[in-house]
Amino acid sequence: MKILIDTHIFLWAITADPRLSSSQRSIYTDESNDLYFSVASVWEIPIKAGLGKLPLPAPAAARLGREMEENRITPLSIRISHLTELERLPGLHRDPFDRMLVAQARTERMPILSADPEIRKYDVTLI
Repeated sequence: MKILIDTHIFLWAITADPRLSSSQRSIYTDESNDLYFSVASVWEIPIKAGLGKLPLPAPAAARLGREMEENRITPLSIRISHLTELERLPGLHRDPFDRMLVAQARTERMPILSADPEIRKYDVTLI
């Protein structure tokens, strides 16, 4: 199954954070799943790390690339069709990065692996 990984799930997985549930870890490590990570998330991480909101050592970008490769995660670019869907979304979630993930998931018909309850407000499959 193709699955879009939310930013916090990726970070929890690569740092062995106990907030990652066993079922989330199972989905994340199941090699039969095709995991995707949005370029919006790749952008979000160094921004929030630079603001001191994420405890990642600098430079964060180099580690992200290694972790994505080691965990067989495919980057998902932002396309015009994603932006078109983003414009259609109601303003139910204030985080612009999460709104982009919802738009991408809807456009690509992928579920999102996330623990964010705000995403449930949208018509998107949440794992």
